[in-house]
Amino acid sequence: MVGEDDRPEEASRERNGNDGTPPTDDLVTTTHTMRLGSRSLDYHATAGRMVISEEVISEGTFKGRMPTAEVFVTAYTADGADPLTRPVVFAFNGGPGSSSVWLHLGLFGPRRVDSGDVDNRTPPPYGLLDNAESLLAHADIVFIDPITTGYSRAVVGGAPADFHGFSGDRDLVGETIRLWLTRNERWLSPKFLAGESYGTTRAAALAGYLATRHGMAMNGIILISAVLDFGSIRFYEGNDAPYVNFLPTYAAIAHYHGKHEGRTLREVVADAEAFAEGEYAHALSRGTRLSRDERRELATRVAELIGLDADYVFRSNLRIEHKHFFAELLRDRELMTGRLDARFTAHPGDLELAEQDQDPAHFVIFFPYTAAVNHYLRAELKYESDFTYEILTDRVQPWSYKEFENRYVVSADALSSAMRMNPDLKVYVAFGYYDAATPFAAAEYVLAHLRVPDEAHGNIVRRYYEAGHMMYLHEPSRVRQSADIAEFITWATGGEAPALEAGREGQP
Repeated sequence: MVGEDDRPEEASRERNGNDGTPPTDDLVTTTHTMRLGSRSLDYHATAGRMVISEEVISEGTFKGRMPTAEVFVTAYTADGADPLTRPVVFAFNGGPGSSSVWLHLGLFGPRRVDSGDVDNRTPPPYGLLDNAESLLAHADIVFIDPITTGYSRAVVGGAPADFHGFSGDRDLVGETIRLWLTRNERWLSPKFLAGESYGTTRAAALAGYLATRHGMAMNGIILISAVLDFGSIRFYEGNDAPYVNFLPTYAAIAHYHGKHEGRTLREVVADAEAFAEGEYAHALSRGTRLSRDERRELATRVAELIGLDADYVFRSNLRIEHKHFFAELLRDRELMTGRLDARFTAHPGDLELAEQDQDPAHFVIFFPYTAAVNHYLRAELKYESDFTYEILTDRVQPWSYKEFENRYVVSADALSSAMRMNPDLKVYVAFGYYDAATPFAAAEYVLAHLRVPDEAHGNIVRRYYEAGHMMYLHEPSRVRQSADIAEFITWATGGEAPALEAGREGQP
């Protein structure tokens, strides 16, 4: 990767707003070339903070636009492409409190982290590799870091908390998208949103918001490890939905760790789904109306599916909370399983822990991505800052869900609205069998209850991967997912519809 850059002086960048002068954009553009098989692709990378302003009206008088935030973006645009036909994908991760580094350096970007996987972890100091499967081969990409993540910050004197919440975050990211499209003359380009985890909550909300606020119709939405209704996954007293929705994931994890010898993963998952949606859901709804013998019989069936002791399931009143499952499944091996990716395991420290207190997958993932992005932005994209690049931070907490007081957070309604307003809108949903943060059965339940016409369900394509929350950590899944998303973008811009995935139903 070679080329010139137009880089402002560091002193002027860090001075913005500190001496009373208005903040200004500090974007840096570099030129690069990447190899795509036998051909090459020339592209520009632009990284830096965009100043986002809002219109101010005080006492009935228009006061102009006031800077409120500096949002860090990294945009990749192919040289020589026709902007009227070249798709552009706006990508972000979740948290809340996560930067976009995971999708950026894990799946979509022209460079990717050398992190290894569960059976071949890369030791420090890690590294970067060229990404021959980069989405840049098929679309321009703009990665957005929400406020207080990455290098994004409120302006000096501003209030970060204004953006640490469902609506404030949605509106700011939406304004960043509008502004980027306007400044780069890309309103007529095919447009996509791509989110992971809470980023799917945000993407669904944005689809409705951008349509109603700015009249912006998307071609497609990419949802990776989706959560569109928090009630489907949050373990609260009186809410049995998570117990039902997690059970197929528990069964898949049990299969991975050798609890279902002689059976395929698909067979185990199919059994668990049928049981969870039918007999198990009905039994939980009956509560104490179940006899002791009936509870004992059901505990045995649950235990067989998810790899736990039947007495443990019985004592748990048939309801296994996820952190308890992680601690219990491999207790006899003195291990606990991961949450983000249950393929990963670790010694719990305290063998008597009732529930997981630290995710074995977290730091295995966190360390290499942190090293990679801090090197990459300065050394290769030439963006310099002494701020901490906030990978995944709790500085955004408490996150405000004031719009959902006394009810669960839901953005499925915004997605439904966007699909009704725009019948051409296509949706790709990626599920990880070993993702115990956003279980696939919960997302499937929400998708099945979208308030859209029957024919609109044909605009949703589902893809399953034998991996976790960040399925691109698993190399075969990364390669296949890259191809799946490229195929989806082709479909959503007028090309051939993707084929059904063998063994799964409900796809176009």
